[in-house]
Amino acid sequence: MSTQKVVIITGASQGIGAGLVNAYRRLGYAVVANSRSIKPGEDPDVVAVAGDIADPATADALVEAALERFGRVDSLVNNAGVFTAKPFTEFTPRDYQDNVGINLGGFFHLTQRVIARMLDQGSGGHIVNVTTTLVESANSDIPSVLASLTKGGLAAATKSLAIEYAARGIRVNAVSPGFIDTPIQGGATPEQLAQLHPNKRTGTVDDVARGVVYLEQSPLVTGEFLHIDGGLSAGR
Repeated sequence: MSTQKVVIITGASQGIGAGLVNAYRRLGYAVVANSRSIKPGEDPDVVAVAGDIADPATADALVEAALERFGRVDSLVNNAGVFTAKPFTEFTPRDYQDNVGINLGGFFHLTQRVIARMLDQGSGGHIVNVTTTLVESANSDIPSVLASLTKGGLAAATKSLAIEYAARGIRVNAVSPGFIDTPIQGGATPEQLAQLHPNKRTGTVDDVARGVVYLEQSPLVTGEFLHIDGGLSAGR
């Protein structure tokens, strides 16, 4: 088995996910990168696997790609997600299906397969779930119950998995971003996003990537939620 560590990153074609691919490459990791629209690049240590993360077959393909190309899986970042903001009574059955399928189903199918592989390898591992500060700090101006329902589920699962697998060397953590300047923000300017944070600072992809790298390099940290939100989780 190769000694180069390998990470699987979902939602990796833009925004936070693309930033995470670059951050892990700087750490020397090989990367298996996924999104529905991702295209192969020139870096031989980055394998692109296109597919809908809500489909269990995509989870199989990601783990198989990691093993066939690199021979192992050491880390997983569950970054892929959808964010639908609208009044609760206006959510449609399709909104519900998409949020649950991607935010929860994608996490479940892939994490289950990755942990099974980590246990077979016997060398531990690390999983990071990307949630949202809105789970803990709701905002009536941004009604998003489906985000709270699904990303809140990830938050609860983070602690549960951290404890279930702590004695077997698998760490599970979460980052909880605030309003980050990415395409998912729907055209909001950096200045507008900054006003949503108590410290009036715009959140960047690099802010989130630094947080994930900190967790990756901190062997005593598990079951932790790292808030990258300009103080939102602390109050207003």
